[in-house]
Amino acid sequence: MSAGRRTLWLQRHAPVVAEPGLCYGATDLRAHAHATLAAAQRIAPLLPVGVVLRSSPLRRCAELADAIVALRPDLSVQHDARLAEMNFGAWEGRPWSAIAREEIDAWTANFADAPAGVHGESVRGFMQRVAAAHDEWRAGECSALWVTHAGVLRAVTLLQRGVRCAETAADWPAGELAFGGWLTFEHPPGN
Repeated sequence: MSAGRRTLWLQRHAPVVAEPGLCYGATDLRAHAHATLAAAQRIAPLLPVGVVLRSSPLRRCAELADAIVALRPDLSVQHDARLAEMNFGAWEGRPWSAIAREEIDAWTANFADAPAGVHGESVRGFMQRVAAAHDEWRAGECSALWVTHAGVLRAVTLLQRGVRCAETAADWPAGELAFGGWLTFEHPPGN
């Protein structure tokens, strides 16, 4: 990290204890303990002294944040609901393959504003809550690690590009984000 710059580290939780292909945004699943420890061991030695550690309150993230603190007792964790994964409403806990194509098409037809899974969260609402945390970090002076979810990582990627809401499904960042992996973004102070 350059002198005078601050870094935002975004680490995704380890793989969850669930069948592959499950929709589990707001569902509070545990992650595999051995993978959680391995993810903590990879990132803990890289973090600078004084980094602010925030975590989604969902267990798969909170347990990883706790494992990091166990390795780095100079850190403490703050749970932040703004860093939780998107709520997929009635789709939560169902295999993606069991969700009717028509339901997904109806959501993506009005991607920014339709609630996912009929009564879940809209992309606009999700992006607004993630943006509130991101704006707070940008206005501050400390580097931070957020232990969070793939959706939050993708939302911050858009925010870093100046995009406040993905208006269409095609605007949403694609690509695989490794479990336990992380992204970093740097900003000079006051920027």
